[in-house]
Amino acid sequence: MKREELEALRAKVSCEAVLEQAGYKIDMKESTRRAVKYRHGGNIVIVTHEGRGWFDPLSDEKGDVFALAMTLERIQFLPAAEAVASLVGFRLSRPEWSSPRSLGPAGEIAERWRSRRMPSPGSGAWRYLSWERSIPPAIVRQAIREDILRAGPFGSTWAAHVDSHGRVVGWEERGPEWRGFSTGGSKLLFRLGPSDANRLCVTEAAIDAMSLAALEGSRAGTLYLSTGGGWSPATDAALCELAVRPGLTLVAATDANSQGDVYAERLRALAEVSGCDWQRLRPPADDWNEVLKAKEKERGERKMEKKMRPAACAPAASREASPGQGRPLTRPDARPAAREGS
Repeated sequence: MKREELEALRAKVSCEAVLEQAGYKIDMKESTRRAVKYRHGGNIVIVTHEGRGWFDPLSDEKGDVFALAMTLERIQFLPAAEAVASLVGFRLSRPEWSSPRSLGPAGEIAERWRSRRMPSPGSGAWRYLSWERSIPPAIVRQAIREDILRAGPFGSTWAAHVDSHGRVVGWEERGPEWRGFSTGGSKLLFRLGPSDANRLCVTEAAIDAMSLAALEGSRAGTLYLSTGGGWSPATDAALCELAVRPGLTLVAATDANSQGDVYAERLRALAEVSGCDWQRLRPPADDWNEVLKAKEKERGERKMEKKMRPAACAPAASREASPGQGRPLTRPDARPAAREGS
């Protein structure tokens, strides 16, 4: 086939059609418009990019519709292209995605947030935070108590951005195969810690805010913030509102790169205008989560070394009795001493 023909096939045939033809069934409860989940036995495939892409969350396999046909049927490219061509005009069995009822941006965001569960031990979101990101359970539980975490689809985590009244206006989305921000949501500030804090640590991601909290042991009087990788006028206004508190210290805990330095300078200028103290807390790695993961890895290696270290040999038992203990040694042929006056 010519290149133009292959491109036309990619546009006409959805990865969902290939999966249905192979016996896969859609999991509607775990699917969204942007990420459609299919199952077959113990196999899972997530379809993305409006049907043009896919990935296997249990392995590193991913690609386009041709790669999917090759993977499912264990065939070479040409037979796979012919199999895809045979599906032109295939109608999916699932219903068309319907637009959600109009609630207005704020109402829709609030309803979507309320519809998701909080992460629980053993859930995909909990495993992602604890295993892949090394966030300690104590920090995860703190964020859950403050109602700023939700379990997103496919083992992802949602970290809320809230306004000064505690209303959720959007959320950062992070997962094993996903990184983004809520559709229709507003980037404002992720907030972990007391609202009346006298120390504000500003990071660029909620994962980094939680990581820094873990590294500092959730330092008393500290509010850990994230701008979500952006800096909107609303974010600037929210920081200005927080920075006017007397006796406040504004800490630029942004990434150790050029963008992080730019954000740090913005925070320094904001501190000067607000009249509060300013500090630059620069991570020794690219970001605070990398620092936390390195620390947890080092701690794990130390535990392993301690576990593998051979136990010290106990000293051999002495052949002589300690002073004042045991019976005196006598020769087998020794005779008892004669009594005087016998």
